[in-house]
Amino acid sequence: MKVLMQRVSEAHVDVSGRTVGAIDNGLLLFIGIEKHDDTALVDRMVERIIGYRVFADERGKMNWDVRDAGGALLAISQFTLVADTRKGRRPSFSSAADPVLARPLYEHCVAQLKAHGLPVATGVFAAEMQVSLVNDGPVTFMLEM
Repeated sequence: MKVLMQRVSEAHVDVSGRTVGAIDNGLLLFIGIEKHDDTALVDRMVERIIGYRVFADERGKMNWDVRDAGGALLAISQFTLVADTRKGRRPSFSSAADPVLARPLYEHCVAQLKAHGLPVATGVFAAEMQVSLVNDGPVTFMLEM
């Protein structure tokens, strides 16, 4: 599982010209599910996301997590994150989970994020999406498990 996490001052996702998810201050999460992933791994990743300290405290240090900052989450499924790009000029998606496996794991991830009491917006699984964001910082981290 890979998650590209970006601290944003705003972000939204559109499908077919309609906004389906939007947040202000918070984290934009691009979530890639791999073949070997399971709910236990997703649960560990969620704990990591929720507790990752990427927001500035009163002294300007990155000591606050998304809860401390009063932020929200926008979770977007993105299988291209797990592409193997080490060789050639065309990515290989052989490590990406089949949608039959990936969808329930993505939905589990979203449910676990919501269980922390934070506002969580989402895209539409497997849809063609247009994502707009204002990266705050910029602050971007790749989380892998």
